[in-house]
Amino acid sequence: MSTLRFYAIKQTLDRKPVVIEETERRSAIFGANVFNESTMRQFLTKEAFNSVMSAIDNGSKIDRSVADHISTGMKEWAISKGATHYTHWFQPLTGSTAEKHDAFFETIGNGLAIEKFGGTQLVQQEPDASSFPNGGIRNTFEARGYTAWDPTSPAYIYGTTLCIPTVFVAYTGEALDYKTPLLRALYAMDNAAVAVCKYFDKNVKKVNSSLGWEQEYFLIDSALAASRPDIVLTGRTLLGHTAAKGQQLDDHYFGSIPARALAYMRDLEIESMLLGIPVKTRHNEVAPNQFELAPIYEEANLAVDHNSLLMDVMDKIADRHNFKVLFHEKPFAGVNGSGKHNNWSLTTDTGINLLGPGKTPMSNLQFLTFFINTIKAVNDNEELLRAAIASASNDHRLGANEAPPAIMSVFIGEQLTNVLNELENVTDGKLSPEEKTDLKLNVVGKIPDVLLDNTDRNRTSPFAFTGNKFEFRAVGSTANCANPMTVLNTIVAKQLIDFKAEVDKLIKKKEMKKDDAIFNVLREYIKKSKNILFEGNGYGDAWEKEAKKRGLSNHRTTPEALKVKVSEKSIKLFEDMGVMNKIESEARYEIEMEEYVLRIQIEGRVLGDIARNHIVPVAVRYQNILIENVKGLKEIYGSEFKKFAQEQLNLIEDISGHISSINSDVTRMTDERRTANLIEDFEKKAHDYCFKVKPLFDSIRYHCDKLELLVDDELWPMTKYRELLFTN
Repeated sequence: MSTLRFYAIKQTLDRKPVVIEETERRSAIFGANVFNESTMRQFLTKEAFNSVMSAIDNGSKIDRSVADHISTGMKEWAISKGATHYTHWFQPLTGSTAEKHDAFFETIGNGLAIEKFGGTQLVQQEPDASSFPNGGIRNTFEARGYTAWDPTSPAYIYGTTLCIPTVFVAYTGEALDYKTPLLRALYAMDNAAVAVCKYFDKNVKKVNSSLGWEQEYFLIDSALAASRPDIVLTGRTLLGHTAAKGQQLDDHYFGSIPARALAYMRDLEIESMLLGIPVKTRHNEVAPNQFELAPIYEEANLAVDHNSLLMDVMDKIADRHNFKVLFHEKPFAGVNGSGKHNNWSLTTDTGINLLGPGKTPMSNLQFLTFFINTIKAVNDNEELLRAAIASASNDHRLGANEAPPAIMSVFIGEQLTNVLNELENVTDGKLSPEEKTDLKLNVVGKIPDVLLDNTDRNRTSPFAFTGNKFEFRAVGSTANCANPMTVLNTIVAKQLIDFKAEVDKLIKKKEMKKDDAIFNVLREYIKKSKNILFEGNGYGDAWEKEAKKRGLSNHRTTPEALKVKVSEKSIKLFEDMGVMNKIESEARYEIEMEEYVLRIQIEGRVLGDIARNHIVPVAVRYQNILIENVKGLKEIYGSEFKKFAQEQLNLIEDISGHISSINSDVTRMTDERRTANLIEDFEKKAHDYCFKVKPLFDSIRYHCDKLELLVDDELWPMTKYRELLFTN
């Protein structure tokens, strides 16, 4: 028992939960390390405070002279909390966060030094953009980029560093991050939604997009994870036979949280509280060693920042507890993968959730307006929404009997379907007083009662209405929420603009009353959006056929799904809405396609290495043991030895067959990869990696997993599923 696998297992045997002491209530420590409104009131001048709040509430620019006052207050606060460095914290198109730490310390000559942090250092910095994905946006001689402070997301202290959330743009002005397009999309949504809200309430001046994400993840003992090169290098297991017991008994879901995992969660929650991340819910998920964490809903930009920060913090906290966090959408075959459901809604500065019905027919008409326009936006842009959640890792999860399929559809429930059907049958043109009364009282007026028992039970829907919000379930657990949120807010904002134009046109040209015009436009939208509504089983073959009849896309792979990002329609949409220009759209398409290739390339290299350098040698070693056994039997029994050695001979033959298949498949995979690498066109390269290289993974895995069942357990080098998934 000298293999790395058994050494790793031995390391886990004496693990004890880390003792976590909580000396204060969560509410008392919430935001203690955040430069929030309360802290700013203490450390900023009145002018500086008002300037920041105006930037947050109204998007106004902060004068450089005022920035010096803000930076001074921020520095004094940070130093009082033990900070020694500051950094511009941003989200480049790598899928992770980035930071460069600079000390407050600065020499002033004559052996003297001070702590310095000025307005210029707060507002803007110039990191080298050449080392981040840029999709050909910048030339080598224009390599620098700019990070610029985003006041709407508060600065915070992590460890001894003051972290300042920023956008990241190229020297030539194009966005090189996830945050910039998101902020533009949220601005577009605010303007479009406010304009429509004026039909119902003239007092509305601002509409915020809210987001509540649900982060699913696996916790694996760090020693076990370190013994698996595939987990270390790719975040998932590239091979491994399914354990005899998996999730089939449904005994993990919502079960008692294991002690070590609970200690980790408590530690993580305390750190989250200090950072102002309002985590609230924790529970076991369906698969063994799988868990979920969810916060209270926040404004979308802040929620996106908090999720990105949390994933980084989760990794760091895991080290203290001897865990490895797996965010990959499908780290283990045969058990559920992980998603990151994005719960999305719209709220006004008057405190109204626009996707929640009210107590009056007018407020319910407002609900229907935003509800139906969202459905219409998804119907008209379902391919773009699918592209927003496309990745090499999420391809493993979508449609895998625990996640939504790759076909985008909207679930609204039977009761709301009936409401829309009744609205669809509204008389064309002006409503008579009797029709209007009947409609408002018997259809629109009853919506709150309808929703009381409208709990969504269709877990196969990628985009479902769940009472007072839409839940975008197809988002993968590794994803930056900014991607789907940028697309969703952009398409709904565009739809609201079109809606208002149509309503205003009816009011003006046909001298129609506002309510009549709204009902007429909504009625037409219901008719045009029927294709996207689906209440049935998203996993069935019947739905695939039906979806094809309806003209809905079914892009199973990332290269197929991403293509729509550079369609004429998509580029025009983002340009018209001021979210991304053509250069930015094309750059993101190229970056995401290249990332897809690189991830498959890395997985192929790792799989080939494990198969040939770990699995095959062990199989040969065990085969040699069997051969020696057969030789011994032959010495004892002579010509009759086969009667006693037949099983061993069969095993030797089976092992040889699997070894041969592994070697030939690895050679084919390597050849296909080498051929694909010579292709200069990134689209063709991604296509070849998807359809020529990746399919060989399954064949290699099949034969490796068969060997796992044949080779002596004490010789097998790879930590097995039963150990990875059931070691608490």
